Amino acid sequence: MKLNEIKDNDGARKSRMRVGRGIGSGKGKTAGRGQKGQKSRTGVSINGFEGGQMPLHMRIPKRGFNNIFAKDYAEVNLGQIEKLVQAGKLDANGTIDHAALKAAGVARGGKHGVRILAKGEFSSKLSFNVAGISKSAREAIEKAGGSVSVIEVVPAADKAKAKKGKTLAANKAARA
Repeated sequence: MKLNEIKDNDGARKSRMRVGRGIGSGKGKTAGRGQKGQKSRTGVSINGFEGGQMPLHMRIPKRGFNNIFAKDYAEVNLGQIEKLVQAGKLDANGTIDHAALKAAGVARGGKHGVRILAKGEFSSKLSFNVAGISKSAREAIEKAGGSVSVIEVVPAADKAKAKKGKTLAANKAARA
């Protein structure tokens, strides 16, 4: 047996039925859709429609909600940071911020910045510039001789909104 002789078993791959290709194909004319009506036509949008009765997805009770004002932080544990410093992926002399952690591959997502949590062992003397930190993480960093400064990260969408508001206010002032 050679590589060019390998093939699937008979019937392992079935080609799709090409519908609407004439009477001889057995799937011509109505192409297996029956006759007339919304479901025989393209673009049917009646999934979940129950003939005017209240649909199931509206009858069952709902639970929970999504907080639209919640902050999205990339959460990083001190143990992870310690491992990166030991491996040489983080500069122990520089400031550790969102960009540095993202480059090291531990801060995924986090459009509102990075938040440091205290899980794991930590002994490096580092300075942090982050959007959030837990109380126990701050204590662990300061115990090791490091420093922490908490900054407020403004998302790009909010910056654009604020900038637009300032220009509108300036235009109104210019007209008055």
